[in-house]
Amino acid sequence: MELYEPERLSAAQLAAMRRSLTSGRGALTRRSLLRAWGLGALAIGGLGTLSACGIPAAKREGDAAAASDDHSAREKQLNFSNWTEYMDVTDDGKHRPTLEAFTERTGIKVKYTEDINDNVEFFGKIKPQLAAGQDTGRDLICVTDWLAARIVRLGWAQKLDPSHLPHAYANLSAQFRTPDWDPGRAHSYPWSGIPAVIAYNSKATGGRKVDSVSQLLDDPKLKGRVSFLSEMRDSVGMTLLDMGKNPGTFTDADYDAAIGRLQKGVDKNQIRRFTGNDYTADLDKGDIAACVAWAGDIIQLQAGNPDIKYAIPAAGYVISSDNLLVPVKARHKTNAEKLIDYYYEPAVAAELAAYINFVCPVDGVRDELAKIDQAMADNVLILPDEEMAARSHAFRSLTAEEETAYEEKFAKLIGA
Repeated sequence: MELYEPERLSAAQLAAMRRSLTSGRGALTRRSLLRAWGLGALAIGGLGTLSACGIPAAKREGDAAAASDDHSAREKQLNFSNWTEYMDVTDDGKHRPTLEAFTERTGIKVKYTEDINDNVEFFGKIKPQLAAGQDTGRDLICVTDWLAARIVRLGWAQKLDPSHLPHAYANLSAQFRTPDWDPGRAHSYPWSGIPAVIAYNSKATGGRKVDSVSQLLDDPKLKGRVSFLSEMRDSVGMTLLDMGKNPGTFTDADYDAAIGRLQKGVDKNQIRRFTGNDYTADLDKGDIAACVAWAGDIIQLQAGNPDIKYAIPAAGYVISSDNLLVPVKARHKTNAEKLIDYYYEPAVAAELAAYINFVCPVDGVRDELAKIDQAMADNVLILPDEEMAARSHAFRSLTAEEETAYEEKFAKLIGA
């Protein structure tokens, strides 16, 4: 009897994803502020795919079966699917230096495709093959942690061979080592981290620092000039931390308390609105004085406006990640593992970090990045120091029932 995937997306989950596509992280790019975690019609088509009838789940196969499918030894190639603007390129756009150096060293040719515009839409493309236990045509994919968790849970990601990953095993930053959805990083390695922090316009605050969610919610001088993110995990996670709760272990009661606290901020008009990355224009102008923000946005805004500041709350901050996985039935698993390991060499990781400006998950990069750009090496939003790394918290994995209930409550809060 075939197993069927038990999880279907609820109306609340679909609404949350559409928010992301139109105004949330879906609006961001890797280097400009246009990163697309979702592109309109394509992404909505993906949503339709995910909400359709159940699809047979792939059978979990043993290491021997996986090894028999690996053609790496005789086929020196691999297919890598990634987000747009997520790989270093030359100014003329004709070369990808780190990928070309990998090929020169190993002889492995990489077909690099920027075909991930949105997690949901991309999953809709590969899900039928994964569910049928077929090759997706991709040896390596890069997806955000919630989707990576889903793929691992369904048995659709291959277990990685540690003997092929000496640099990755040794150099993975401690803050990314133990996700609850993939203990010991058996199936995944992070490509980059995405922190949610507090940002403020020092001109709009009269020179005052804003460094806590409590200040955002309670400071009368900020009334009507505060925004939170329309991404549930970031806004609720930051509020949980401010309340002394851990986003990695919270209960239903904790979640309800956080929603209640944010609701008070709405009711007394302290919170102006919940936004996607469209807060950036208002923050730049000073119409928003302070907000919960994505670190990548802040790096970009600071390049043109010295009044833009950020703060890491004493209570900590929420971080998510994009992750590398090898799908089931991939033809070139060993080659993919070699590429993962290559990007965990400090010199290579530094070159990538200098281009994409997201949190680098590789230890030992600072000196190498300093050779490229000292300011980047000193920026804790790219290379968190020990103190900052220790204050990061991942939002725990949710069951399908929890996600439905939580998104419904959050949608009511933000008026979605």
